[in-house]
Amino acid sequence: MRFDVITLFPEIITPMLAHGVNRRAFDQGLIAVRFWNPRDYASGNYRRIDDRPFGGGPGMVMMADPLAACLAAIRQDRQQDRLQAPLLLFSPMGERLTHASVEQHAQSSGAILLCGRYEGIDQRFIDREVDGQISLGDFVLSGGELAAMALLDAVARLQPGVLGDDQSAVQDSFHPNADGLLDCPHYTRPEVWQGLEAPAVLMSGHHADIKQWRRHQSLITTAKLRPDLIVAARAQGRLGPDDEAVLLQGP
Repeated sequence: MRFDVITLFPEIITPMLAHGVNRRAFDQGLIAVRFWNPRDYASGNYRRIDDRPFGGGPGMVMMADPLAACLAAIRQDRQQDRLQAPLLLFSPMGERLTHASVEQHAQSSGAILLCGRYEGIDQRFIDREVDGQISLGDFVLSGGELAAMALLDAVARLQPGVLGDDQSAVQDSFHPNADGLLDCPHYTRPEVWQGLEAPAVLMSGHHADIKQWRRHQSLITTAKLRPDLIVAARAQGRLGPDDEAVLLQGP
């Protein structure tokens, strides 16, 4: 799997590839990441990659030509068409990144990631070359690098052998096997911290009771923090009578 990242600031992303548990995916070659700076493909002495927007207004706009030349170099190097290596732009206008879309990327051959900067990118380049747009949420970042890191991190942790226990990914809040609910609370030693005790059931050794407690806590937490996920779980038939009884009782 290979991701090519078009960015003016690769140094923002590179530390993530060398630290944390997910670095195993990059160290072991499960995911190859290459960086491409559009300034290297700009013409003129100043290697200019942006200019003032037509019609006036604040900020600068990334120019189409340097991006097109950079993209052409990537496609020549990859020897793959747009279907095998789509160009994805990080933008507030894009589709929200979800666990389902992350899983699709994790099972693909990779993609080309475009990290925009400044006021935006010449729309003509977007219309002609961009295959999809991705958003982290309804807010604006200074550039697409943080969003690219989020996608790479999420994809890396789904690669076999990256996490210490493959069940760690299966038990994630938004994994399909987790019924779309938020995760339950977690505790570790010491048993008593600043007068607060860890739940006794977790130290009981009764696996069935522990499993039931975790399910109940997951339901209660989700109902409190993300009631929309409860609605979705009901609509998809993921909640049974016992679950509904827990929700009826409340915290």
